[in-house]
Amino acid sequence: MLWSCNPKPEFLYKVVKIKDGDTIGLLSSDNQQVTVRLAEVDCPEKTQAFGQAAKKFTSDLCFGKYVKLVGNVHDRYGRTVALVILEDGTNVNYQLVKSGYAWQYKQYSQSAQLAGYEQEARQRRLGLWADGNPTPPWEYRREKKAGALTTQPDSLQQKPKKHYRKRRPKLEEAY
Repeated sequence: MLWSCNPKPEFLYKVVKIKDGDTIGLLSSDNQQVTVRLAEVDCPEKTQAFGQAAKKFTSDLCFGKYVKLVGNVHDRYGRTVALVILEDGTNVNYQLVKSGYAWQYKQYSQSAQLAGYEQEARQRRLGLWADGNPTPPWEYRREKKAGALTTQPDSLQQKPKKHYRKRRPKLEEAY
C-alpha cells in the first residue's frame, strides 16, 4: 500500500543531464542535483574523436531514466564517482566499454570483466576502435595541458607592472 503512494524508492535517481560520455547529472527523490562521474571508465573528451558519439550513446542509454548508484566516493571536483545501474539491471559504465565508447580506466579499475569487454570491442572494431590508433583521453588531456603551458596567448603573457603615483593635492585643497 505504501509503495503505491511513492512510486520511486529513495535510492533511485533520475538522469536529467548528460555532461559528456562519462559524466551525468542526476536528480534525487528530494530534488537535489548530483553530478556523477562514471567509475572505472574513461570516455573520449568532447573535443576528441568519438567524444560526441560517446555523449550521445550515454544519453540514448539513460537520459530521463531512473538509475541506482553503486559507490559513494567523491573526486577532487566534488563529483560522486560510482557505477550507474539502470532499473533493468544494465550497468551503464560497462555498457559504454562493451559498445566501444570508453576505455577501461585501468588506473582506477581492476575488473577482469571490464577488461574482457574492452578487448572484445577492440577485436570487433566497435565505436572508437574503428579508428586504427585512438588516443586515450588521459593522454589527450596531458598533451592539451602541456600545449597550453608552452603557448600562452598574448592576453595571458606577463605585462609590465603599472606604477601609480600618489595624486598631489591641488592648491585649493592644501589650504
